[in-house]
Order: sequence, then C-alpha cells, then structure tokens
Amino acid sequence: MAAGAASGGSATTDTYKEARNWLLLPSWAVLGIFVLAPVCMMLVYSFLTKEFRGGVIWEPSLAAYDQFFFDRGLFGDEPAKIEWTYITIFWRSIWQAGAATLLSLVIGFPTAYFIATRPERVRPFWVFLITIPYWVNLLIRTVSMKFLLRDQGPLNDFLIGTGLIDSPIHIVNTNFAVQLGLFYSYLPFMVLPIYAAVERYNFSLSEAAADLYAPKWVTLRRIVLPAIKPGVIAGCILVFVPSMGSFLAPDLLGGAKNFMIGSLIEEQFKGNAGNWPFGAAASMILLTMVLIILLIFARQQSKAENGGS
Repeated sequence: MAAGAASGGSATTDTYKEARNWLLLPSWAVLGIFVLAPVCMMLVYSFLTKEFRGGVIWEPSLAAYDQFFFDRGLFGDEPAKIEWTYITIFWRSIWQAGAATLLSLVIGFPTAYFIATRPERVRPFWVFLITIPYWVNLLIRTVSMKFLLRDQGPLNDFLIGTGLIDSPIHIVNTNFAVQLGLFYSYLPFMVLPIYAAVERYNFSLSEAAADLYAPKWVTLRRIVLPAIKPGVIAGCILVFVPSMGSFLAPDLLGGAKNFMIGSLIEEQFKGNAGNWPFGAAASMILLTMVLIILLIFARQQSKAENGGS
C-alpha cells in the first residue's frame, strides 16, 4: 500500500480499474437495449420490403429510400422525378426546428441571465417557476394549448371582449401554432444550460470591462457570450434535435397541411395501411441529418477550444 501511495496513487487506480467496467455495465446494457437495438432495427427495416397489410417482408430492397426521394408514378413504371412532397416536409421540419431554437434563444437567454444574477437564495425559486409547468405530460400541455388558441378559445374570447379584434384570429392548424407548440415544449431545455453557464461566469470580468468604459453591448458580445458559449450551444442542440422529430405539436396544432418529419414517421407505423420500411427509412434520414448537425457543432466547439486552429 505504501509503495502504491509513493508511486502517486497508482494503487487506487489499479484497484478500481476493473471495478469501473463492472459499474458501467448497467449503463451500457440500458443504452444497448433501449437505444442501440431500436436504431439497428430501424436500419434493418428500412432496407426491407413493405408487406401489404402492414409489417415487412424479409426481402432486401431500396424501395423505401427511392420512395422518399423519387416519384415514379402511381404504378412505379414512369420515369423518376424528384419527390418534392417528402423533401418539403423534411425542409419544413428543419426551418420549424430552427425557428423554435431561435425563438427559445431570444426568450431563454435573458431569462437565464436574469435568474443567474438573482441572489443565490432565490434562484431555486425562479428555476422552480420555469420547470413546474413541465411536470404535466406533454400531450396534456399540447391539448391545453390547442384549447387556448382555438377560434372559440379563451385567447380569442379575451381579445374580442377587450375590443382589440372584431372576429376570432385563426391560429390553430397554422405554422405559427406549430411554432408556438415547439417553443412552449422545449423552452426549459434552452434556459437551464444557459443558466448553468451564466451561474459559473466570473462577473469580475464584466466589472473590469466597465472600468475600462466598455459599453454594455460590447461587454455582452465580446466577454459574456464567448464565456457562456458552451451553455448556449448545448441549449440550441437540446431544443433543435427534439423539435426536428416532434410530432405532437404538428399533429395537434398544425393539422395535415403542416406535417413535419416526425408526424410523417408516426403515420407510417399506424394501422394496417402503414409502410414500415418507408417509416424506418425516413427515421434513418432524420437520424443522419441530426448526426451531421451534431458533428458540425462538435467540430466548431473543438476549434474554439483549440484557439481556432
């Protein structure tokens, strides 16, 4: 033991080296069963053939990917044309998720900054206020928002009662309603990482900038934002990724004309008319897009940590 201590603590390292692997085994098992296995199953299904009454036929095929990108007519015997329907749905998902992320950032950043600059004894109370609505199931909250926004809902009744409008504003089944649903669903995912980053920020740097007569906006842009950038990036990822695959908000608030990729995937696995290989292919395309975005974020973060080299 003394020899181990004299060698800089190697005895402790050697003692727990094998135990670490066993302690991580439950985590690896959960990830393998509930994350890796379903993804592998979707990957396999995406290359199989659709069964007429739902399910799959175990015959390898690229038909699902071909259906996503190309239109070959009703009977599949026409020259291939680009299938803009699904590409448009995919693009709508990207910009809706991006807009939700931007809106969450615009609202979430000042909110997180406000909470982090309150006295330490009251910060938990403000965090509690941010998170308490999310103790309720997402489905219930989305249905409640639909009730609030509908033509005969409380919002329109209030606006008509105050004389601000003469007739109800049609909000439900629009892109705007979907945007509100995504923003409301994932706002805390933006606030909490930024709050954690601002809480660790050394405010003496801002005080030093003020002593040197730096304007507040310059201090925010050149000192505060670079220091809390990891929290901002984490918040953007945590909002963008689930927004891309969301289907509750588009289904309940957007209707059939405002489909997103999550709604399209969900539809393919419902009932006997579903197309499992196509749904699996759409899932893999969505997963690939998300992984590309995460890799871009990770690469930029790595460059920033290495001084831009």
